Amino acid sequence: MTIKIERKIVKYQVQKPEEKPAVAEAAKTLAAASPAEEIVRDKHGRTAKVIRMHEKLERPEVLIGSTYKIKTPISDHAMYVTINDIVLNEDTEYEQRRPFEIFINSKNLDHFQWIVALTRIISAVFRKGGDVTFLVDELKAVFDPRGGYWQPGGKFMPSIIAELGHVIEKHLQTIGLMRKPQLDEHQQKLVDEKRAEFEARAKQADAFAKSHFPEGAQLCGKCNTAALVMMDGCMTCLNCGDSKCG
Repeated sequence: MTIKIERKIVKYQVQKPEEKPAVAEAAKTLAAASPAEEIVRDKHGRTAKVIRMHEKLERPEVLIGSTYKIKTPISDHAMYVTINDIVLNEDTEYEQRRPFEIFINSKNLDHFQWIVALTRIISAVFRKGGDVTFLVDELKAVFDPRGGYWQPGGKFMPSIIAELGHVIEKHLQTIGLMRKPQLDEHQQKLVDEKRAEFEARAKQADAFAKSHFPEGAQLCGKCNTAALVMMDGCMTCLNCGDSKCG
């Protein structure tokens, strides 16, 4: 009996004599599965139909969405990026959340054309399935020829497109498709030590730099404190009371 398999074979296993009926059953089910489905075996040897992300997968009526705000110093209006996710194999051990579409909204119409084009392309890549994390590196590598800008937190963004890449990266990390970059144990220990050392130095500097005396006061030769000011035509120290007038 010949069984036609219309999908690319990505994994295999050795067939034992006692497993012949089960393997034949799985092959028949695999042949009848749609391109967006995959037949897998659990740890008990049972077959299960798992839905994978595919361009022929129909959009459900309701999707889970997350909206991110992008406010740049080069525009008066903020951009709102909404990424909607689809939940595959819900309520099973193979449940997975994948991005399905993206929308960008802004009052600034100067970039309307490329915003629409970009959202359609990214949404098409999302629906195609497979590894979509490459979009992050591609978008983050885009540089504005006019120069980038600094975020309030002190991070430099080479372009608006690059910040969009950071937003998608954050979202993929949230749903578990990407891992957050983490330092190993030795690197983390070194960073913690350097941070503690810097904070200790800053505290010491702040303790000496903090002054309760008027700004511009001169150094007193008696108590070595910058508290010497002009009062009643005579230089007087507000710390120790020393005065040139006696």
